[in-house]
Amino acid sequence: MVAMVAPGAFAQQQGGGEAPPMPVTVVTLEAQDVVLTSTLPGRVAASGVAEVRPQVSGIVIERTFEEGKPVEKGDALYRIDPATYEAAKAAAEAGLAQAEAQLRAAQREERRQNELRERNVASQQSLDDAISARDVAEAAVKVARAQVQSATIDLDRATIRAPISGTVGLSQTSQGALVTAGQTNALAVIRKLDPVNVDVTQSAAEMLRWRRSGQQVAEEDNTTVSLRLADGAEYEYKGVLAAAEPYVNEQTGVIVLRMEFPNPDGFLLPGMYVQVVMPQGMIRDAILAPQEGVTRDRRGRPVAMVVNDENKVEIRELTVQQDHGNTWVVTSGLAPGDRIIVAGLQKVSPGMSAAPEEREASSEVPGDN
Repeated sequence: MVAMVAPGAFAQQQGGGEAPPMPVTVVTLEAQDVVLTSTLPGRVAASGVAEVRPQVSGIVIERTFEEGKPVEKGDALYRIDPATYEAAKAAAEAGLAQAEAQLRAAQREERRQNELRERNVASQQSLDDAISARDVAEAAVKVARAQVQSATIDLDRATIRAPISGTVGLSQTSQGALVTAGQTNALAVIRKLDPVNVDVTQSAAEMLRWRRSGQQVAEEDNTTVSLRLADGAEYEYKGVLAAAEPYVNEQTGVIVLRMEFPNPDGFLLPGMYVQVVMPQGMIRDAILAPQEGVTRDRRGRPVAMVVNDENKVEIRELTVQQDHGNTWVVTSGLAPGDRIIVAGLQKVSPGMSAAPEEREASSEVPGDN
């Protein structure tokens, strides 16, 4: 390709003069502390899930909740026909009354035999038999009371109640259906949606790299995370790193991290795809180079053109940590005060004279961080 040279510059070159400085647009760089982040994909999960199942068998005679609405712990959800369980409780109470009557009779007989023994009228064997009969009667009363308690529990379970507070989903049964204790299919599912959890995975190798790099990690930034929704918008509430699984998956080499986000408006729903923007560490005195001023050489290494103090163009090889909005976080290759060329790169080459013009702040592309 033949380079195009301006007529004035060509005349000066023919006469042995130097080409005029080439106008370029530059940005003067400044050092600043940068918190590096990592974007991790995940899905929203309820912080609590309870599958509602019957604990007794029977016919459903009533559904007492509205689908998709909040319920409180202990609220009645379904009512099973209680007739059988009411009869069982009545029978258990009758058995208890009979056992208590037998106990009273055994206690009277024990007292009578004791008085007769004191007067040497009755034998010791008769007294021992009376005491044994009293003990058996006392045990029978305890068994009868346990049967009453069991029947009461079964009768109470005929009213199926919410085990947790949350939002109840669609009902999977209807009035008149037969349900059985411990059945596989849940009658409904209750999910606790405030707060919600987001489980993400992070490479164990990346975590080790950060720990060995000696980067400073700000604890207050490390525990506070942001959430980016599927449409690219940022969720209005911040979350926290609630827990980390102390285990690395052997097959994938990742660690599971659990984030917790408030959800007072019920905007986040379980299963929703999101991205967690999680701080990884802080770099002191890093350089944020505009992305339009950074290119790559033939080997794929990031490079930038800068204008030095003599208004000469220099090329710098950079070490880029990661992107940060519309800039690159550069840890070596650039220094505070360097003037990086962001417009006119195709017109200059290393060693050429340049006429730098600072880019106005209003013309900078806003970052998305």
